[in-house]
Amino acid sequence: MQQDLITQARTWLAEDPDPETRAELAGLIDAGDLPALADRFAGTLQFGTAGLRGEIGAGPMRMNRSVVIRAAAGLAAYLKAQGEGGGLVVIGYDARYKSADFARDTAAVMTGAGLRAAVLPRPLPTPVLAYAVRHLGAVAGVEVTASHNPPRDNGYKVYLGDGSQIVPPADVEIAAAIAAVGPLDGVPRPEGGWEILGDEVLAAYLARTDAVLSPGSPRTARTVHTALHGVGTSVLTAAFARAGFPAPVLVAEQADPDPAFPTVAFPNPEEPGAMDLAFATARRTDPDIVIANDPDADRCAVAVPDPSAEGGWRMLRGDEVGALLAAHLVDRGASGVFAESIVSSSLLGRIAEKAGLGYEETLTGFKWIARVEGLRYGYEEALGYCVDPEGVRDKDGITAALLITELASVLKEQGRTLLDLLDDLALEHGLHATDQLSVRVEDLTVIANAMRRLRETPPTALAGLPVTSAEDLSQGTDALPPTDGLRYQLTGARVIVRPSGTEPKLKCYLEVVVPVPGRDGLPEAHAKGAELLAAIKRDLAAAAGI
Repeated sequence: MQQDLITQARTWLAEDPDPETRAELAGLIDAGDLPALADRFAGTLQFGTAGLRGEIGAGPMRMNRSVVIRAAAGLAAYLKAQGEGGGLVVIGYDARYKSADFARDTAAVMTGAGLRAAVLPRPLPTPVLAYAVRHLGAVAGVEVTASHNPPRDNGYKVYLGDGSQIVPPADVEIAAAIAAVGPLDGVPRPEGGWEILGDEVLAAYLARTDAVLSPGSPRTARTVHTALHGVGTSVLTAAFARAGFPAPVLVAEQADPDPAFPTVAFPNPEEPGAMDLAFATARRTDPDIVIANDPDADRCAVAVPDPSAEGGWRMLRGDEVGALLAAHLVDRGASGVFAESIVSSSLLGRIAEKAGLGYEETLTGFKWIARVEGLRYGYEEALGYCVDPEGVRDKDGITAALLITELASVLKEQGRTLLDLLDDLALEHGLHATDQLSVRVEDLTVIANAMRRLRETPPTALAGLPVTSAEDLSQGTDALPPTDGLRYQLTGARVIVRPSGTEPKLKCYLEVVVPVPGRDGLPEAHAKGAELLAAIKRDLAAAAGI
């Protein structure tokens, strides 16, 4: 067993093209560090509907050049099998460790396989790549990014020619093609032959961002912006300048790309402490709203002044921003279908119904939301918003930032705020209060055990509210394909439990709906909602054994 592991590691080492991971692996072999080797060779990083994502390092269970070359070769083989052998593959990348290397390797593999490859000119937001796929008529796109994962991670996201992320069965077929790739020296990787794009694609994307705003709308709201050390600053500030908004005040410590993400524990605006510097900047400059992008700028977080919040600023939940953008689009006379994932607030459905618009629920992820026929607007509670589906069939933190700033400007002209509009929505549709119980684990069996426990002994009540239905989503439903999740309907509440598709987390999504008799009843409704959510969270944690 030990000798097999050493032999496996030496075989991998012999074909690893990266001096850094070669040195890492050689050191582990020389030291006889069997636990570390076993961890790196316990299997293969699996290619799924989120593509690849994992920690950078040596071996098949890490993100590295060998793994990326195999992924690219498998993708090229899949595209050729689909009859796309001479097609264009456009490649984008963020500013994480190794991202530029992985993009260059992908371009070399595609070129060597007889496809045409074009690489974006520098680290740019993921939505620029998603836009470029359709704009350039590509047969596929690759974005090298780990989004808001920890600094040591990287990832590999695949789009097909419709500009949407892959869904089954394409993921399984690409994974099979990757598994069939032989030794790396059999994968042609020329030194050149691909195109490095200029700024034309970015200019076309920026021109398209204007389409999300109403001609002649107010553009007066003042913003603070943080890119969280990611790639969003230059594109967002250019989009705001084109639109005629006041220039955002940048959180200087976080404005430039830095793969070490030195000022945050996790580069995710939802994580505790990630917004501290943005709020400090806001207290100095007194803007109307604070906007944060995650490192690849496909997500958008929004915070508002709130005297009752600690430090005077409050993060809006993704569901709150999702409802605000929907209400704004309805007010502007939008037509088409509004869509969201099943883990997002049911308020969107009520807004759509009242406006006479179509509404659909999908599985989690924009790979599903973006495929809804007739989509006009889609969102997901994890800070993802698709406000221009004809331009970008994915979440886009740049255009979402423009649209929420337009809404803040419209309200500002009326002497109102985003919180005032949220109150209006609560009065009209009931207070939809949401929260999340999210457990990050070192040991993935904790998640498996919690799911098994809930399946074997589903709760009959949470927070004193009877569970009226319990669905195992792994069986699929009339409207949804199978997924690893559980959904509980309660009297006046809803709970969904699922393992994260991109991080070692168990995620539980909670929603309660509290009737609001009148404006004077809003404080009591908020208190009631918070109380119920806390009780559901406590009872669900006990039921799941977490």
